[in-house]
Amino acid sequence: MDAIFKALADPTRRLLLDRLREHDGQTLGELCERLDMARQSATQHLDVLQRAGLVTVVRRGRERLHYLNPAPVHEIGERWISAFDRPRLETISAIRHQAEEYAMTERPAPVPSYVYVTYIRASADQVWRALTDADLTARYWGHANVSDWQAGSPWEHRRADGSGVVDVTGRVVESEPPTRLVITFEDAPDAAATREPSLVTFLVEPHEDIVRLTVTHENLPNQEMLGGISRGWPAVLANLKSLLETGEPLPQAPWEMSGEHA
Repeated sequence: MDAIFKALADPTRRLLLDRLREHDGQTLGELCERLDMARQSATQHLDVLQRAGLVTVVRRGRERLHYLNPAPVHEIGERWISAFDRPRLETISAIRHQAEEYAMTERPAPVPSYVYVTYIRASADQVWRALTDADLTARYWGHANVSDWQAGSPWEHRRADGSGVVDVTGRVVESEPPTRLVITFEDAPDAAATREPSLVTFLVEPHEDIVRLTVTHENLPNQEMLGGISRGWPAVLANLKSLLETGEPLPQAPWEMSGEHA
């Protein structure tokens, strides 16, 4: 926690996080251009944010894309804010965000990819099983993820309430147990909306007795879905982390994986 609070104490670093919140997945050059900042100075600040876990770097060819990682802030909220008056704070926040929206221009912002990183005290095999075992996903997600998890196979996000309703379907694009899983993410066949599927990548990187789990959600169709998954993935992965580390998911309602939630 000390590294997080130290990173957030600097106004320049907070400004970098604000710019990534507005437009995630920027290169160093793009950040420097938007902030009129020297590359060396920006690199030093980004290194501090990366060490604190607040920024994640994803390589795409020769480029290094910087993503805001909400995991540490989410954990701060769960540890302190949730113990107080969350509904009142959320109402105040919603009013402020609405006021900010009225002050913004009408220019539509590009929909970025979403990246979330969390660290779990478990083995890579345990994390892989938690991602692919239908009974385990039902415990922490409220939905059973059903597939044989072979490349090219279909998968279903099936409600765990016994109704058999499938909210999301897709295909397994890549499957490399226990380190990499890539799936398409589509509306159920009977859903009213039709669109090109988004893509979810799970990257499991073991290190001694912990695992770094990176979830990347790409090809998002609109800002509405980005908002939904930005709330959903932290909740789902916090439940997964709790289940593997304590044997029980967090005492909270699971998020649905649909066009509006993650």
